[in-house]
Amino acid sequence: MDLALLHRLTTGEGWELLQSLPPYDEATALPLQERLRSAGFDAELVAAALAQSRLRARARAKFGVFADGMVLTADGLEQATRLEVAARHAQRFRAAGVHTVHDIGCGIGADAMAMAGLDLRVRALDADPLTAAAAAVNLRHWPDATAYPGLAEELVPPAGEGARGVGAWLDPARRTPGVADVSGRTRRVFRLDAISPSWDEVRRIAAALPATGAKLSPAFPHAAVPEGAEAQWTSWDGEVVECALWWGPLARTPGRTAAVLRHGAAPVLVGDAGDPTPPVASLADVGPWLYEPDRAVLRAGLVSAVTRATDGAELDAGVGYVTSSRQVDVPCAKRYAVVEAMPLNVKALRGWLRDRGIDRLTVKKRGVALEPDQLRRQLRLPPRGRTEATVVLTRVRGGQVVLVVQPS
Repeated sequence: MDLALLHRLTTGEGWELLQSLPPYDEATALPLQERLRSAGFDAELVAAALAQSRLRARARAKFGVFADGMVLTADGLEQATRLEVAARHAQRFRAAGVHTVHDIGCGIGADAMAMAGLDLRVRALDADPLTAAAAAVNLRHWPDATAYPGLAEELVPPAGEGARGVGAWLDPARRTPGVADVSGRTRRVFRLDAISPSWDEVRRIAAALPATGAKLSPAFPHAAVPEGAEAQWTSWDGEVVECALWWGPLARTPGRTAAVLRHGAAPVLVGDAGDPTPPVASLADVGPWLYEPDRAVLRAGLVSAVTRATDGAELDAGVGYVTSSRQVDVPCAKRYAVVEAMPLNVKALRGWLRDRGIDRLTVKKRGVALEPDQLRRQLRLPPRGRTEATVVLTRVRGGQVVLVVQPS
């Protein structure tokens, strides 16, 4: 879709057509397309409207009912901040007394919409003119929110009294335009020096406007966290979605933190709990309870928060699994009862499972090279087992072990 087609789709007949479409159904999309063309609608406009309808159906997982009024691009939807996370970004700006936010690299406007919804003045820009135009449509309900094409390097931050109450939000591109991976998604970049705008540009803006935040990859290196800033890794229903950096008045807890978000549950915030306790000395020291920290906690390097909460110890340095003799509720970790702990030996594990009539496995792993499917093949389990167990492949004192556990 180009700018001319986007304009046609979002005005007059095109907008009426888009808003009149029924909920998207792949099975009926082609017949619907033929009916609309037979009714006299332009073929290009019909194709664009149906493409938007398909994207809106996908977008409901991120934006709920708001998706039904949005204009989307495939890459923009893939990279957009989900509604619940964007709302937290906006709340942080408002709580810090910011009244105007420059949203740099705004994409389709997910964060800008959340900010505008809290009565913040938003000046959004994106390097891609089509994406900026889509964001402008999505911001149409808020007269004090605008979006336009532009580069971060072109932004001249206000100075002196003009900077009071002004902040910046940056979402640097972390994908290679026009290059797809095996799944058809735009290929991601993981190096900090490959983002656009550059890491140097992000820091330039943060120095000029102290109330600055930036959405970065969950792979953001701990050593790169600027002094005095807060780096918060956020997960949604167990999936790490971002590492957000916050400077100045937006930094609530300088250093590394984690936010664990789940549908229908209150947010769980995790901070640094100090130096971790030493890992267990041997397999015999594995306790009756195993705790698996949320992935945001793992990414943030805050396993010590779980060891402190459980009076436990990590199984081995860096694996993340925590063992304890105590059964406690830890909001940022899943708890399992340990049924058996043994060195990782396929023959021995096969015999243990056979003796107990277990013929189906859920396999979790961290810190070992053996893949779950490879283990299942080696165990020669039947294709459709009926009695299930959960096994954890990991390390203790550098040695590979397997724990048979039950969710608790």
